[in-house]
Amino acid sequence: MILLIDLCYRNGSLGFDEFVRPVARIVRHSGNDVIPVHFRSLNDHTFSRAEAVILCGTPLADTAFLAEPGAFSWLKETSLPVLGICAGMEVICTIFGGTLRPCTEIGMTEVSVIGNDPIFQGSGSFSAYEIHTLACSSKQDLEVLAVSDQCIQIVRHPDKTIYGVMFHPEVRNNWVIDRFLTCSIEGSISP
Repeated sequence: MILLIDLCYRNGSLGFDEFVRPVARIVRHSGNDVIPVHFRSLNDHTFSRAEAVILCGTPLADTAFLAEPGAFSWLKETSLPVLGICAGMEVICTIFGGTLRPCTEIGMTEVSVIGNDPIFQGSGSFSAYEIHTLACSSKQDLEVLAVSDQCIQIVRHPDKTIYGVMFHPEVRNNWVIDRFLTCSIEGSISP
């Protein structure tokens, strides 16, 4: 079962349909069950059933999750594979020592892979859909795997199977979610 964490400002918001439901569709298409949970409703039982976690994105101005860092302290202790999408990457970056800065990208952006990784191997550069007003700094305990001309696009924790992508793979790059699930569930990613 793949745990999809809704980072929108409230449970049941319209952002769920735009940012969580498309990820659920991709995960189900890959043959996995999903359980979507709002970040304020997480508990130990929810994590005990999960094989991997995806922190989903939010609407452009929805950053309420950033005011509740304690809701994400589990990231430092988890042994589960985690993929953070846009807002999810912002959470990962802040939990692991990074800061956020203003940076707006809306629409298609060229992403250049600069690090070696099984998920992004052979990707070189690719176009991805962006919709964000914040970006992660490079002063964090994470490896930078890809950049755009404006900001860091992909990070990976050096010791855990934790990834963050600033773009929205559920829009134009489903292969990112598919490879994350395949590599993390089959164990071909080792921290």
